[in-house]
Amino acid sequence: MAAALARVSRKALRATHANLLIQRTLATAAEAASPSPSAAPNRITESPDRVWWDYRGQRKIIPLGQWLPKVAVDAYVAPNVVLAGQVTVYDGASVWAGSVLRGDLNKITVGFCSNIQERCVLHAAWSSPTGLPAETSVDRYVTVGAYSLLRSCTIEPECIIGQHSILMEGSLVETHSILEAGSVVPPGRRIPTGELWAGNPARFVRNLTHEETLEIPKLAVAINDLSKEHSSEFLPYSTVYLEVEKLKKSLGISI
Repeated sequence: MAAALARVSRKALRATHANLLIQRTLATAAEAASPSPSAAPNRITESPDRVWWDYRGQRKIIPLGQWLPKVAVDAYVAPNVVLAGQVTVYDGASVWAGSVLRGDLNKITVGFCSNIQERCVLHAAWSSPTGLPAETSVDRYVTVGAYSLLRSCTIEPECIIGQHSILMEGSLVETHSILEAGSVVPPGRRIPTGELWAGNPARFVRNLTHEETLEIPKLAVAINDLSKEHSSEFLPYSTVYLEVEKLKKSLGISI
């Protein structure tokens, strides 16, 4: 007798549960099909011009406070480069893959037709212990080799910095100079014009010939030409097309 009562109770509970599920499903479908007037004002309508941002990936341009990195129209900056804060990349310059230019404390400039090659790090301190300018300045027609570290230094026009080089605070590389690969320039050290330096710490090796100084800007121009080929592989991107579509709609032009 007890077993029979248990079976009847279970069947009744199952039927009641099934009826509740059906009622909930029908109510949800009815609300979706015809929303009530009272619920309409609470609903947020998304703008058709809303741009969806994906913050999971790496950002190339990082503004810091009032400072926004500036990149010239014809400059090439690789997709995985990081430009943060007070960074300016001038016309014809190129910053290659994996480099980081962090201008959170002071200015960083990359001059006309200069190139910062792969995995370089450029930073600037608040101030220089030598009293020289603390910003990091790379002038025109300068080639900075891969994996180099530049911190609060000044590089004058038409110089070559070999790969894996380190230039510390207040160091100065004068025009028409070459720094060999793997060199370390201590704070406040000056490399005079027309000389070749190398070593850790960097020491004078010899004077450059006239032919060698003529080849320095040619190397920068060749890398600039190569950067144009890389730049042509990436389509331009922005949100300007949204304004164009709005203008076309206001003028009655079909999109």
